[in-house]
Amino acid sequence: MDRTGWKPFLERWSEEWQIANPAEEPDADPWLGFPPASPEEVEALERRLGCALPPSFREFLLVTNGWRNAGNFVWQLRNTDEIGWMRDLDPFMAELYDDRDDYADEGAALARSLLISLEADAGVVFLDPGDVDERGEWAAYDMFSWTASGPDRYDSFYDKMDDFYAGFHALDRPQCETQRTWDAKVEQARLASLAGEVDQPLTVLKEASRFGRDRADVLLFQMSAILGHADASNRFEHLLGRGHHLSWPLDEDLFTAEILPFLFAQHGRARNRGTGSAVTRLMKYGSDRVQQLIADYRRRAAEPGFQARFGNPEFDTAVRAVLADPAHDDAWPLLREALSTWRPMSEDHLVPITLLADPRTARLITPERGREILAMRRG
Repeated sequence: MDRTGWKPFLERWSEEWQIANPAEEPDADPWLGFPPASPEEVEALERRLGCALPPSFREFLLVTNGWRNAGNFVWQLRNTDEIGWMRDLDPFMAELYDDRDDYADEGAALARSLLISLEADAGVVFLDPGDVDERGEWAAYDMFSWTASGPDRYDSFYDKMDDFYAGFHALDRPQCETQRTWDAKVEQARLASLAGEVDQPLTVLKEASRFGRDRADVLLFQMSAILGHADASNRFEHLLGRGHHLSWPLDEDLFTAEILPFLFAQHGRARNRGTGSAVTRLMKYGSDRVQQLIADYRRRAAEPGFQARFGNPEFDTAVRAVLADPAHDDAWPLLREALSTWRPMSEDHLVPITLLADPRTARLITPERGREILAMRRG
């Protein structure tokens, strides 16, 4: 990222920050940065450090000598006069892992790192001159004591700033063109998935999720579940928790008919293992409406003769016919054929994950077959 790239990116970020955090004076300059550092100031910094700065960070300083609100937990980045080695500016942090063999690599990075954050919420942002790629970019890290984990690594300073920018969108949700662009990309990914594409929609949805587009998480959950990803249900826990303001209305019919049967199947397996589940946590920490939907489902599931439907009537009938046929030891080819009758119940519905809620059909769907389902043109 050079100056011609940094400038419009940072201007857009500044304008969107003001949308989410209106200034008391409407005509106030939205720019979150400072005047640019001069080439002489950057060269003086490099002489003081005894090395050349990584390209993306050097170019950044020539656009703005410091930055405010780099992330929701990083309030200011240092300027050329304030940047320095961690060992000189924060010896305690530089030696944090000296006695931890399990964090030997992280400790070495901290000890030699360049501290670039000035004010943060019990954390630091730093660059590692010992981890350099073929472009001359240094790995960038952030670390916050309240996460109870080690430093998070990024390939470059630009990658770290891009992550901060996405995090700002995910938390502050500014109503702006960037959000509308991601919503359009999510819709395109949905249509591509239904047409049988797999990897490209996954990539787009993961990126949209970083920007706080909750619909992307709803769609990504379904794709991850059918692919056998063990952490698929984690996406719903943060979406449906108390206090989370959805950027997309919750599809309650889809949640009740498709997602809850899947989550309750996971809940049963977790209970047998003596571990927690998404259902357990949502019953405790979910929004009031989510807790009500879970309670209603539990009541219906306890009624005699209850059975969850596999989907639309034609598909439900076809699946039950497959399960009722005792002549086939391997019912997968028949189930695959039955999938031609499946139809989505709404525009948020990508794949029949209720197949994973019944042990008879769930055992037929390996991760490879889940990918095969996603590769079919559906609905």
